[in-house]
Amino acid sequence: MIIRKANNGDLVGIMKMYKSCVKGMLENGIDQWDNTYPNVDIINEDLISGTYYVAVIDGAVIGGINIDQNQDDTYLAIDWKDKSESFLVVHRLGVKKEFWNKKIGKNLMVFTEKLVVRKGLKSIRLDTYSGNPKAILFYIKLGYTELGSIDLKSNKDEYYCFEKIIK
Repeated sequence: MIIRKANNGDLVGIMKMYKSCVKGMLENGIDQWDNTYPNVDIINEDLISGTYYVAVIDGAVIGGINIDQNQDDTYLAIDWKDKSESFLVVHRLGVKKEFWNKKIGKNLMVFTEKLVVRKGLKSIRLDTYSGNPKAILFYIKLGYTELGSIDLKSNKDEYYCFEKIIK
């Protein structure tokens, strides 16, 4: 598996990956995402920004993640431990259902940590849906600390905010 910056040619593979991921989430009773999110327009914006990365095996996209410094305004209510504003934010981490439990998500998060170090930053911020116990446990196992909750989408339950200080 390789992790690399995505390009426009990856768009179809990225959307297939999300379709598989969403299907698996819904089958597991997790309604965090649906057929309207993540969508082509949002991923196109990520590609234009140059902040989207893909995990690829044999030329096929099996996972993806957007890593930037853009946080939703609701993040301002969280008492982040890193007060330096020297952080990256993880968005839309997804893995093709057939590759769940094969450490693809973990590898994408380790890649993110290395990116923080390379850029001379200090921490990673993210949110995950309160109705997604697998993701919550995943981030806790990776050493993230839950710091509070936000109301991100009006038709969904709250989202938990996590942070990890990178040494």
